[in-house]
Amino acid sequence: MKSALLVIDVQANMFEDGAAVHDAHKILETAGRMITQARVVQVPVIYVQHNGQPGDPDEPDSPGWHIHDRISPQDGDIVIQKYTPDAFHDTPLESILNDNEINRLIVMGVQTENCISSTCHHARIAGYAITLIRDGHSTFDTDLLNAEQIIAHYNDILGDFADVIPADQIQFS
Repeated sequence: MKSALLVIDVQANMFEDGAAVHDAHKILETAGRMITQARVVQVPVIYVQHNGQPGDPDEPDSPGWHIHDRISPQDGDIVIQKYTPDAFHDTPLESILNDNEINRLIVMGVQTENCISSTCHHARIAGYAITLIRDGHSTFDTDLLNAEQIIAHYNDILGDFADVIPADQIQFS
């Protein structure tokens, strides 16, 4: 199986002081480690970057829109722009995966209940094998559930069709 690491919406605005996702520092650390490991074994790293509406924290070319500088793309990495939570919808992602004969996605990023979930569901429907990094995605507290509960819930439900594995057990080859 040929894999790619899919890093979803790890953009500066998600990690701003006072408004960061749950365990922001840990997510950035895990992302950096996973990206480094993928590059070492020449697994493609695909960044997905959300384009918000005018005035949104992720409005294109605003400071919050940029991929976090701790995990900046390098030469050879792929960056895909999206406008919806689903990284496949109206993007070149599926063509890129097919052109590179990739059939397994290792997924991480933010937000768990939105872009991570939507992309995992689409990938499953499209026939890709999915590995979700159990401790590699995050979100914000809501009025109903805290971020830890949301993350645990999605690890459970996405585990119905994805391998949900801690970062320290991820095998890229």
